[in-house]
Amino acid sequence: MDRAKFLPTSLPSRRRLLQSAALATLSTALLPTTRAGAKPQGVDYPPSEWSPASTSNYTVANRPTSHPVDFVIIHVTQATYSDTLAIFQNPKKKVSAHYVVRSADGHVAQMVRERDIAWHAGNWDYNTRSIGIEHEGWVDKPAYFTNAMYEESAKLTAAICTKYRIPKDRSHILAHYEVPGSDHTDPGPHWDWTRYIRLVNFA
Repeated sequence: MDRAKFLPTSLPSRRRLLQSAALATLSTALLPTTRAGAKPQGVDYPPSEWSPASTSNYTVANRPTSHPVDFVIIHVTQATYSDTLAIFQNPKKKVSAHYVVRSADGHVAQMVRERDIAWHAGNWDYNTRSIGIEHEGWVDKPAYFTNAMYEESAKLTAAICTKYRIPKDRSHILAHYEVPGSDHTDPGPHWDWTRYIRLVNFA
């Protein structure tokens, strides 16, 4: 192949090169910046890290338009933080929660948008009407319920209650075991409800 046929007869001037570069930069700046895997716009709780659950593990909805949000349900994972994230991201597990709170530092991961219905309560009616918050730990290991976990979780619950006008009391901030039909015992006897509700009200 005679490559000379495809070469320009004259090289562009430096001025033309600079103009082209400027146009390319402007075009790039005008393109959308969102990329696959990027944090979505308007994550519900800004301090949280977006770590999405599998779309097989929750129901897409438009709450509170499609369903009222009346409760916050408190869970304990019975697994580590990282294992819990992996479970909710596994499409075969058919389970999720809106948030997971880490024991050591209270770090919060959001896994399901609040407008969608997470599969956490074991009761469809309560799933549709609640936000589920999982806490790293085990019901029989109170050392997992750290000061940081209580404080950061309380801030999260307070923000949810304020947003949806949910009363900040034990009639609306429920334990998983209080959901009708539940066979779970979390968050268990070591969860300090008096302290938690106080923190929620002062957050």
